[in-house]
Order: sequence, then C-alpha cells, then structure tokens
Amino acid sequence: VGNHRTRKKQTLQWKQLKVDRRRESLSILSTSSLSPMSKRRAKGPESEVMAGEALARRNAWEPSHFYSLGTENFSFAGHEISIRESLDTYGALIWPGAVALCSYLEKNQEQFNLVDKAVLELGSGTGLVSIVASLMGAWVTATDLPDILDNLNFNLSRNTRGRCRYTPQVAQLTWGKELGQNFPNSIYNYDYILCADVVYHHDCLDELLITMKHFCRPGTTLLWANKIRFQSDMLFTENFKRAFNTTLLAETAEVKIYKATTLE
Repeated sequence: VGNHRTRKKQTLQWKQLKVDRRRESLSILSTSSLSPMSKRRAKGPESEVMAGEALARRNAWEPSHFYSLGTENFSFAGHEISIRESLDTYGALIWPGAVALCSYLEKNQEQFNLVDKAVLELGSGTGLVSIVASLMGAWVTATDLPDILDNLNFNLSRNTRGRCRYTPQVAQLTWGKELGQNFPNSIYNYDYILCADVVYHHDCLDELLITMKHFCRPGTTLLWANKIRFQSDMLFTENFKRAFNTTLLAETAEVKIYKATTLE
C-alpha cells in the first residue's frame, strides 16, 4: 500500500511539474546546482525566484545522478520526435523559443530551404532545433557546453538515425572562447546559424554576440528565436540589431523570431 501511495504521489507531482513548466518554460538552476562547466549562470534578483522554482521541482524527486523529467514528444517535418529532458542543467530542458523556431522553419520551408545546407546551432540544449533541421535535409552541427553533450547526443541519435540525408554532428563550443582556433572562418562556413532561447539573465551575453558575429559571415543567415524576459534581454536585442542587418520575422505572445545577416 505504501509503495502504491508513493508511486501515486510521484505521478501527481510529475503532472504538476509538467503543468508548471508549460506555464513558464524557463526555470534556470541556481549557480550552486550547476556543474562547474556551466558558466552561463543566472544572476541578479530575478534568478533567485527562477532558481527557487527550479529547485522546488528538483526536490520533488529522490536524489539521483540524473534527475529525469521523462520525455517530451513533438511532431515536426513529418516525423514524431521524442526528447529526453533532465533537471541536471537548464540546457537539458525545452524552452519556448526552440518550439517556436521549429514551427516557423516547418511552415516556411520555401523561404528557408534547408536541404543540403550547412547549419550550425548555438546552445543546442536538448537538440530539438538541430533534429528538425536535420529532418528537413540540412547538414547540421549542434553545439553546446561539455556537460550538455551527452543528452544532446542521445536525443540526436534516437531521432535522426535512418531518417536524415546527413548524420548531425555534435561539437563542444563555449561562447567567445578560442573561436578562431577551434572554428576558423577559412574552414567553417555555414549557410544558416540557428539560435533558440540563448538569451536570458546570464553572464555570457557579450560572448554570445561575439560568437554570433564570428559565424555569421557574408552569405550566412542567422535565425534567432527568444522569449524576452528581462531588461538585459532587451539590451541584448538592441545590441544585436546594431551588430547585424535584422528583420523581425514573427512574433507571438511569448517569442520573437529575428533574421540577421552581416553588415559587411
């Protein structure tokens, strides 16, 4: 009886977690709960509220090495996609910008034809955007911090194997760090740069913009989808507009999607 009640309680907790995350898909983990490799830290008073919510969700589960939230299921590009999530890091959760960008790419394939195109995703997280781009025919490189890559690899493999023209690649990339050495422009040229919910209240916004400018060369199109939450997000948006030729492609109640090309 006790085990049955425990399982029932955990099921109800899981359902409540799903509802809470649907209402607000951003719950950044506190600095102390992130691994040492996760330097895109939340900061300021806003982060305390968000970290509290994330930690409350984490505490609903028995401690383990991998705090699994189960899977999220999507249907894009004619395929069912199953994404494994985790509370071990904010990079292993799906945010609204990723879903919005996938939907936009699917609905605007004539304008943004990814077939046989070289695509780089910055801050790939769970890999949803990279998976959809791969299913749409692109040659994709998904990038993120080292502690994100295991789950990213898992999701890419389970959702693209035997389905895509090209096998998506995964690479470690720290924004603003050794870009010329690890990704020289003479070798790494991309048709599209994809970014989804990479802007929030963290310490690496300057480095993110540097990274965007490094990869967005003449002939490259950058697509950025984001939920604007904080004053720092709006400041980044203004800097982004000054750094590129930009167009607001779409706007929902939560997410804005921008197109950017180099000023040069």
